[in-house]
Amino acid sequence: MKHRVLCVRLDNAGDVLLAGPAIRAVAASGAAVTVLAGPSGAEAARLLPGVEDVIEWRCPWVDLDPPAVNSGDLALLKMQLRLREFSSALVFTSFHQSPLPTALVLRLAGIDWIGALSDDYPGSLLNLRHRLEGDHPEAERALSLAEAAGYQLPAGDDGALRVRSGLPDVRALTGDGPYVVLHPGTSAPARAWPEDRFTELARMLRAAGRRVVVTGGPGEASLTRRVSAAAAVDLGGKTSMTELAAVLGGALAVVVGNTGPAHLAAAVGTPVVSLFAPTVPAARWAPYRVPSLILGDQFAACRDTRAVACPVPGHPCLSSVPAARVADAVSTLIPSAERIPA
Repeated sequence: MKHRVLCVRLDNAGDVLLAGPAIRAVAASGAAVTVLAGPSGAEAARLLPGVEDVIEWRCPWVDLDPPAVNSGDLALLKMQLRLREFSSALVFTSFHQSPLPTALVLRLAGIDWIGALSDDYPGSLLNLRHRLEGDHPEAERALSLAEAAGYQLPAGDDGALRVRSGLPDVRALTGDGPYVVLHPGTSAPARAWPEDRFTELARMLRAAGRRVVVTGGPGEASLTRRVSAAAAVDLGGKTSMTELAAVLGGALAVVVGNTGPAHLAAAVGTPVVSLFAPTVPAARWAPYRVPSLILGDQFAACRDTRAVACPVPGHPCLSSVPAARVADAVSTLIPSAERIPA
């Protein structure tokens, strides 16, 4: 009988995708892997190779819009975990998060072996307290925890981000022919390139002979409608996570901020023009293992603040990036066989 391992990543879709290589390492051992994910990350967890089951739970100490701590909700989660009889758990977190509240819940749910990256003294909450100094890419940080727990990627797995094979045919959504994706929305306003720049870029690319597809979640439909106007195909709110992965996978390049679809594009191997606000370090959060160009002032006053709303008037770290510069970056990243002659 397979031993059952719980892998925990409780924040957004991009965070879950970045844990993908570590989860593949656990699955390569023959374990049955379940992911405990938040509402924003559960659909991404279902896309990961090696995942057999997903439990969705909104965590009061991780979610950006946290619910109140509720004893009934915690009791239900503990019951779900007990019923699955996990032999062990790995708690994946970002460098600024503590795994210990989650570890306490897992311990109370009867999980006997728990590992996590933790700078804080864990007492009896962790069997493996792993520590890693320096600015490492988040995917490598997570993989280092799995390796410390004794799991290894199989031979031939290069550790890049991935999603499951067999993505759907989305030509009915995108239309036929090559295209560039613009994704103007972000999970945090401080990471957004100005809307009017995206609109200008869409028109600029269209004038250069490029087909443009604009993507966004259900709550971003009005934004994508304005950005696409008459210059692009508007898919705002019209795709599932799986369909979005397929749309990004068919693109020549993707223009996006530091948000989940940047990591989804990396997971399907598409080059990324990353409009990256330095509120978190690009060394940790830049698109991983794909051709990419990072634009934005990485030494702006908001650097390393982890701000959700921009703390600097005028949003200079990204508003200083002109549309023409982004269009040039797109042309640089597109494979030479697909470039349009000047």
